[in-house]
Amino acid sequence: MLRPEYPIRTERLTLRPFADGDFDDLHVLTGDPEVVRYLYWEVHTPEETRESLARRIGQAALTEEGQWLVLAMELEGRVIGQVVLKWASVLHRQGELGFVLNPAYQGKGYAREASEAMLRLAFEGLGLHRVYGACDTRNEGSWRLLARLGMRREAHFVEDELFKGEFGDQYIYAILDREWRARQATSSR
Repeated sequence: MLRPEYPIRTERLTLRPFADGDFDDLHVLTGDPEVVRYLYWEVHTPEETRESLARRIGQAALTEEGQWLVLAMELEGRVIGQVVLKWASVLHRQGELGFVLNPAYQGKGYAREASEAMLRLAFEGLGLHRVYGACDTRNEGSWRLLARLGMRREAHFVEDELFKGEFGDQYIYAILDREWRARQATSSR
């Protein structure tokens, strides 16, 4: 079980559960065709964003396998994205990492900062053995970020899913707890 103490502060960001007042910033994300291009959902109407926000508000802890921890990435009072951790398997101690960032804030290291904090929660807070991330092979920004986090490309699935009307390829990246701890030890020197 994982119930983080909020807010979680990184060098520049505040990570916290979503709140009712986040609608406008969330709709910037959910309503942007470029943001949702490689996600499993389409551009949201305002009503769909309200429904999505209500779900996100309830995703502030992990109490059982299959749940998602969904945190807002806040910068100077604005939600600029979200970072997520799925508790994929209790038995195998597996988790899945994901992130979504407003294009105006991409390329500045914010998604990396938030993802590193989420990996810390996964390994130190939840005691996971392995965390993976999956992304469309065309989503270069995402797979490059997964690599910068120290994750290795473990798989390239070819046309494995029917995605938005066409079969697509995806990469799977992963990192083990011992690899993450070794990275933390070398980066703190």
